[in-house]
Amino acid sequence: MADLWSDLLGSLELRPSGADGQDSTSTARLEGRNLDLEYHRLFGGQLLGQFIEAARAVCPEKSVKSMHSVFSKEGRADGPVHYEVTRQHEGRSFASLLITARQPHGVIASAAVSMHLPEGGPELQDISASGPLLPDDSRVDFSLIPWEIRTAGDLNRTAASPPHFEFWMRTPPVDAQLAPALTAYATDLNVIGTALLPLEGYSQTGNGTAFNSAVTTHTVWFHQPFRTDEWLLVRQHSPLLAGSRSFGRGDVLTEDNRLVASFTQEALVRIKA
Repeated sequence: MADLWSDLLGSLELRPSGADGQDSTSTARLEGRNLDLEYHRLFGGQLLGQFIEAARAVCPEKSVKSMHSVFSKEGRADGPVHYEVTRQHEGRSFASLLITARQPHGVIASAAVSMHLPEGGPELQDISASGPLLPDDSRVDFSLIPWEIRTAGDLNRTAASPPHFEFWMRTPPVDAQLAPALTAYATDLNVIGTALLPLEGYSQTGNGTAFNSAVTTHTVWFHQPFRTDEWLLVRQHSPLLAGSRSFGRGDVLTEDNRLVASFTQEALVRIKA
């Protein structure tokens, strides 16, 4: 776990690409290295986290409030990802960016990012309570998540169940500015598995054998500041599996029930006969 944690933090440290990292069209160019996962394909969560860090690098005084990402083709682990960040608008309060992720074989993903300078105002919330933190004996390991996870659910079961799943998570101590990138990374992992829960005889472990899947779009909103080294509840639900596509959505809440982020995901899910 410690090695993957350090590797993930390292992958979020983007560096300028090219002579000075920026060209005459106000497009910043950055490079991100890949996680060492001993797998030929890139994990989409890595790209989500790097998109957010690319946006922060270009507009450091503002916070990412939303990001809509489209995954165009498979990313390859044998070379770095090059990011082109174009400012579409930057004002005193808001900024909008278009980020393109490239490798030698073409564009692998893109993201439209909206940013906002934090402001005050009324705070109202209407959402089901997060409930009590699960006990220590509810710990599980998610292979791509290098921090503590607790859940009462099991996405590896093949018995049919409703398409709902939730887990508590807490990272090791880390800079709060990395909370959006780390949270986006985590939200990419289990939405497809949640969509498969109602299908008798299937689970997320069947990718490549019982079914083929790939995330096509992922959107995340950040509502208010938070930390990932304090307990967070990730609650997700898949209301639809149809046309060889799954759709899922979720919320991220603090232990004291503040809604801090929300997300949606669509994915290709082709069930094999």
